Amino acid sequence: MSIVISFDYGDYADVLNNSHGGTNGSPFVVDPDTLSCEARPALEQVSAAVLCVLLAAIFLLAVPGNLLVALVMARSWRSLTASDVYLFHLTAADGLMALSIPFWAAALKHGWIFGDGACKALSLIFEANVYAAILFLACISVDRYLAIVRTDRPRKSCSRLVCGAVWALGAALALPALFNDAVRPDPDSERMACVETFDLGSAAAWRLATRGLRHILGFALPLGIMLACYGATVVRLLRTRGFHKHRAMRVIAAVVVAFLFCWTPYHVAMVADTLLRAELIPFDCASRHSVSVALTFTNGLALLHCGVNPLLYAFVGEKFRKNAKALLGGKTRGEWSSVFSRSTSQTSEGRSAVA
Repeated sequence: MSIVISFDYGDYADVLNNSHGGTNGSPFVVDPDTLSCEARPALEQVSAAVLCVLLAAIFLLAVPGNLLVALVMARSWRSLTASDVYLFHLTAADGLMALSIPFWAAALKHGWIFGDGACKALSLIFEANVYAAILFLACISVDRYLAIVRTDRPRKSCSRLVCGAVWALGAALALPALFNDAVRPDPDSERMACVETFDLGSAAAWRLATRGLRHILGFALPLGIMLACYGATVVRLLRTRGFHKHRAMRVIAAVVVAFLFCWTPYHVAMVADTLLRAELIPFDCASRHSVSVALTFTNGLALLHCGVNPLLYAFVGEKFRKNAKALLGGKTRGEWSSVFSRSTSQTSEGRSAVA
């Protein structure tokens, strides 16, 4: 799930040359005939420029938005619901992810200039926060399902414990990022890239395993949880009366659509790349260029989600908007708390969870 910011194709050699050694202890020899695809400087320059603009826009949207959400919630920490706690940690994950964007944007222009240690560290931080953010989205959907659908059962707040487990799981799932290194894909160029550098003898197996984790635990499983929980929530809302249910269903629809819109293209492109490397689909230079460009832009689209989350999960809520206005309006802590208390007392638990 690490961001792709390089148009170099040297890492395809581990698959294209797998019959030239490396599996039985013999030296791995690169066959130049399999690396005959020429670079396309014009296309790469245009793609890099467009992606830089997209990354800059995401950075300017995500950092202030997530920071504002975190500040508003931090000022009423003791009064937060479980969904609010998950949202707070979601903003932290999205914010940390967004803070790494300038490094990847700089690499588009100048190559990876930050060294091998920064390559590993930033890749690890980025992937851990991607996993954590997606898992927190699933946690929010489960909590809203419990608040609206399973109101007959007492709810025990264990959100802090769940958050700790999510962060630990995200860090564990991100460990393959330690395989990332700052390398020079093209021996004739001084340009460096921060890419996966699996052992050549087992590169295909390692790549299949790590990407399988990304597809299952970083997309399919959270999406399944969200669809199941929000589906049951919508069914319950359809049986209730009041204008609040229409707003709640719009929010749910926006959440699911945004998740699918931002993350589905990335995973489709990643599957295509995996199939191409495994030669399960016909390999040629045109397809290699197309998949590489697709991976680059779908990474940017996936990053857009960290800027959209504050809009979907916080700013659409009436309670949050009041609290944010109070914070930005310079109210005292006592006045801000009074606004918060009045708004929460007028909102039922179910509607608060949905908003």
